[in-house]
Amino acid sequence: MSGVAITGAAMTGGASGGPWPGTVLIAGAGRGPLLHLRQPISFWGGVDPASGRITDPASDGAGRSVAGTVLAIDRTRGSSSSSAVMLELIHAGAAPAALLLAEPDAILAVGVLAARAMGWPHPPVLRFDTAVLAALADGTVLTVEEGRVAALA
Repeated sequence: MSGVAITGAAMTGGASGGPWPGTVLIAGAGRGPLLHLRQPISFWGGVDPASGRITDPASDGAGRSVAGTVLAIDRTRGSSSSSAVMLELIHAGAAPAALLLAEPDAILAVGVLAARAMGWPHPPVLRFDTAVLAALADGTVLTVEEGRVAALA
């Protein structure tokens, strides 16, 4: 695991300038608009593995798609099958471009690691404090590459 920081103008509420420290859990590169889920989500039964659409009606992201987003998640819940759903999302081309987690989720990460082991393109997985994720402006286009997260102007 290595250090990472968010830089740029992605923060809300006047929290600009950065950097805001985090940790790389699984290296990789990705770029997309931020989708921040503040309520816990289970990928098993909560995300359609073929399309990436959030099907959990209790989710604050219900009806939206995780595909191609930089997906920030405060907390996951539920199933050990989330790794299989993540692997299916990656295989279908419907996975997030990157994952930013407030709480590391080893089960979700296993799906990413399995995709990496199979030689498939996979999203990077990073950990940031909840306060950092809360300050990120939803919809801001972020790029994650070589251990850096930056907001595109």
